Amino acid sequence: MLDVSDLVTAYGKIEALKGVSLQLETGKITCLLGPNGAGKTTLMMTIAGILRPRRGSIRLAGSELTGLSPARIVAQGVALVPENRLVFPHMSVRENLLAGAYQRRGKAEIDADIERMYARFPRLRERRAQLAGTLSGGEQQMLAVARALMLRPRLLLLDEPSLGLAPLVVREIFRILKTVNQTGVSILLVEQNAALALDLADHVFLLETGRVVMEGPSDVLRKDDAIRRAYLGY
Repeated sequence: MLDVSDLVTAYGKIEALKGVSLQLETGKITCLLGPNGAGKTTLMMTIAGILRPRRGSIRLAGSELTGLSPARIVAQGVALVPENRLVFPHMSVRENLLAGAYQRRGKAEIDADIERMYARFPRLRERRAQLAGTLSGGEQQMLAVARALMLRPRLLLLDEPSLGLAPLVVREIFRILKTVNQTGVSILLVEQNAALALDLADHVFLLETGRVVMEGPSDVLRKDDAIRRAYLGY
């Protein structure tokens, strides 16, 4: 579905991605693991068009994304849930969801999708008129995911969805992500909680210093000694 080839992205003279190549299968959950500074967030932002690569190709179902604006990449079916959620704090829950559908037309379909988001995230229904900035961290994360889903994406990018959240909330969000994937949405996930990520993902890529150094099915990498010591703690 997504084919990233020889991607180089830099901040000034410093290359954060040094020729990254990876492939995502349609309908699968793929996880990016790696230490801080490995380039995971840079890769997500480059795919989403927020950062421009110096070299390389990003193709979604055969269509080139490199060089497109973020809005045009969204129109191709790619939605990003960034680190720290970044909901619109002075807008209500419902207004945030409507903002997620900004490229769409058809009020009836949009309203129906908002109802589907409320069914998937019941706490958002309870707080639909509440300002997003007053929600708990877990509720804001649910809203950020729901807002991205209002785009009806083919590919959902999630950067550290568990960051700063209580374990019970994290498990609920991961359960919801699994159900989202079962509807046909492909997911690329950056996640600090390696154990949960390996449970959720079908395939894993390990990034270190801007390069892919290992990849494979999650059940295989879970048994790798280096992965177990570095990310699972045993």
